[in-house]
Amino acid sequence: MIGNGRDAIGKVTAFLRGHPAPVTYGIIAVCCAVFVVSPASGLNPAYGTGDGLLAAQSAYFERWGVIPAELFTGSPRAALTPLTALFVHGSWLHLLGNMLFLYVFGAMVEERMGHVQYALFYLTSGYLALLGYAAAHADSDQTLVGASGAISAVLGAFLYLFPEARVTSLFPFLFFLPLRFPAWVVLPFWVALQWAAAGQASQGPGVAYLAHLVGFSVGFLYAWVRYRGRARVKATHTTATEGDSQP
Repeated sequence: MIGNGRDAIGKVTAFLRGHPAPVTYGIIAVCCAVFVVSPASGLNPAYGTGDGLLAAQSAYFERWGVIPAELFTGSPRAALTPLTALFVHGSWLHLLGNMLFLYVFGAMVEERMGHVQYALFYLTSGYLALLGYAAAHADSDQTLVGASGAISAVLGAFLYLFPEARVTSLFPFLFFLPLRFPAWVVLPFWVALQWAAAGQASQGPGVAYLAHLVGFSVGFLYAWVRYRGRARVKATHTTATEGDSQP
């Protein structure tokens, strides 16, 4: 067991050294740090417990998250929330799910685009994804937080740049058996799930499937416009993700 653990650590270390992705890993670190010190994690004693903690969480999300009904009022503070919301998460599951997808797909996209271009791409596409959701729900007063719109854009760019990359997926309806498929099979299937879920979504709290669709479209179109006519990179790395409905 010890030997296997050391081998696994060695493989991860070798991968990180061979594929530096400071922007991707930096975003993951910032999102995790922000969550841990925020009232959303429940770990910071400064926010108390019980009703006091719930009140602090609500105020936190309203301050840093996107509220569609306020976004188009011309308020400079509200106009910045599609950026701040990218680093705010509502629960441990929300955070870990998003960071898993970003870790798996972000490094290769960053390596292909370059660090500065990738950072601008991530922030801009994430902003547009949340803006698109807010425009479609302009009367909603529900707070929207999370990096999933930007991460969906990373998935869209990944699909265009690395369509033949093998993705190990876990599908719930197949008893979570690990199966390997090309990205051009897995990611369109994920988009189809988002589309179906978006059609059934309500105005209430939940997953912002429309933001996923907008982000994915922005990411794919950007990669198509920016890199069309160029030879695509044939990926040699195995990626892994879960076949669920949200990044």
